[in-house]
Amino acid sequence: MYSVSLDLPDDFEGWRVAARSLVMAGIPPEEVAWRVDGEPVPLFGGPPPPEPPPGIEAPRVPRDFPNLARLVIRHRDPVRFTLLHSLLHRLQADRGLLEVATDADVARAEAMARAVRRDAHKMHAFVRFREVRVEDDGALSAPIREAVRAERAPNVPAAPRNAKAVALALRDMGALDDAAPMLDAAEEQAPAPLTDPMPSVASATPFPAPDPNTRFVAWFEPEHHILRAEADFFARRFASLRWSILTPTVSAHWDGEVIRFGPGARRADAPAEDAAETMWRAYFAAIFNPARLKPEAMRAEMPKKYWRNLPEARDIPRLIQDAPKRVAEMIAAGAAEPAPRRQRALHVPGASLSAPGASLSAPGASLSAPGIISAKPDSDPGVEAGAMPDSLLPLDTPADYAEALAALRRDLLDRNDIPAWTANSTQPVMGEGPQHPLLMFIGEQPGDEEDIQGHPFVGPAGRLWNRALGEAGVARDEAYVTNAVKHFKFTPTGKRRLHQSPDAGDITWYRPFLQREIEIVQPRLIVTLGATALRAVSGRAMPVTKMRGSLLRNTDGRPFYPTVHPSYLLRLPDEAAKAREYDRFVEDLGQAAATARGMG
Repeated sequence: MYSVSLDLPDDFEGWRVAARSLVMAGIPPEEVAWRVDGEPVPLFGGPPPPEPPPGIEAPRVPRDFPNLARLVIRHRDPVRFTLLHSLLHRLQADRGLLEVATDADVARAEAMARAVRRDAHKMHAFVRFREVRVEDDGALSAPIREAVRAERAPNVPAAPRNAKAVALALRDMGALDDAAPMLDAAEEQAPAPLTDPMPSVASATPFPAPDPNTRFVAWFEPEHHILRAEADFFARRFASLRWSILTPTVSAHWDGEVIRFGPGARRADAPAEDAAETMWRAYFAAIFNPARLKPEAMRAEMPKKYWRNLPEARDIPRLIQDAPKRVAEMIAAGAAEPAPRRQRALHVPGASLSAPGASLSAPGASLSAPGIISAKPDSDPGVEAGAMPDSLLPLDTPADYAEALAALRRDLLDRNDIPAWTANSTQPVMGEGPQHPLLMFIGEQPGDEEDIQGHPFVGPAGRLWNRALGEAGVARDEAYVTNAVKHFKFTPTGKRRLHQSPDAGDITWYRPFLQREIEIVQPRLIVTLGATALRAVSGRAMPVTKMRGSLLRNTDGRPFYPTVHPSYLLRLPDEAAKAREYDRFVEDLGQAAATARGMG
């Protein structure tokens, strides 16, 4: 029997080094007793295990195992180290073991991982910080134990400490007009108001900025060893504040640059409450929806063990008791009128709707619904009331190729029902290439670089496509390239714009423009790149992997050839798979070109 000691109860790196050595030395799990420094020595413990013999290959595991092990290590069950050692040992003979959900060891590890993830979720939701005064010498006036161990600084820039940053970080606390008496009492205790008001539910009452000589302290009782792993979350979320999180076994302290971990604390070491709690309770009462009251679900999501740390818990019995009365009042008051949808002027130059004969100033034109213009029946006797045109685009396309594409762009810009998210993009990105090309390539939507430059396929995926096109023997002037969706749809994340895939509604809205573009370009063969383009051309959702390499026809009878989008190749993490899929992509483009030449 051998003994292995780890520095910390969640010491994944220490466990990994020791477990790899044990597997290489051929020591089975039943011959190892694991312990954490500071814990009693196991009854059947023994000497440290021997080093593995030289030349032994290191153990290999599936990609999912390290992530699973990191979670299981944080569980409080003392058998976790042995369980993971057993899985590592068995994975050397059975690489697919983790896919066997009925295996006892796998099921137990997955259950532990779920419990840890749930505990981390509860920590994110139920940690409540209270303000604590810092003395002139830098010591805390509250009895918080000193941190003894500094960990690496997370990848979090130290945000400037100003009133607005503090208010955003403490967005859980909001000021409400109907809580004026409580707010007045809170503001009397606050040192200074914010220079920039923080938005709230009912008003923009300034939130009092915390004193520079303060620290925010929270008490939490996790079920598992999660504090070290979750401290980075709080450092990112509250980067501009100095805070401490105390638990019975360990404490975490953030000073704006580095997280330090210290010994555990007691509940009495954390402050009981502060002035901001009246504001938070007022906010919680304001957002409490009595019409959706489900006490059993509340108890399941907010276990009783957390109640004493939550200031809003003391108000919940009263809110539940008042719920029937408030619901009756809401029913009696009736539904509120919806706010009118404001017309965005960005894409409405003020002249024309793209449908023939319709304009904002034309006689007989009316707004039948917010943002949609329709003609009255008597404005055109030849059109039945309620009839819809087959195409939302003008039928008199200019004969000149360049002018026809320019008209298509103007038509897109003139639409006043364009999706709202397009206001965030820089410009529409139209297609480019010759008329009557050998191949017309249709992608998903412009990316970040395309949106800025105004040209299609100039980003990383476009450069990869351009290289593959040359290797497939297709000249660039034989191809026309465009996208099914003409604007860049994204989610802002700091300085980056994170790509967001178009949904079915987006594809449907842009489809008439794509159809008109195909009629103008008149390609010999269409090549769809990815699922969005395949859906836009075919008119329905189809699996790219199954349709890839097949010659199909859409409802208009036009032939098209589906393949993957080049961005798929960029996302492959394995270099061998990336090279293999790139060769297959080049083969697809070559096959499409050969098919198109055969059609001539």
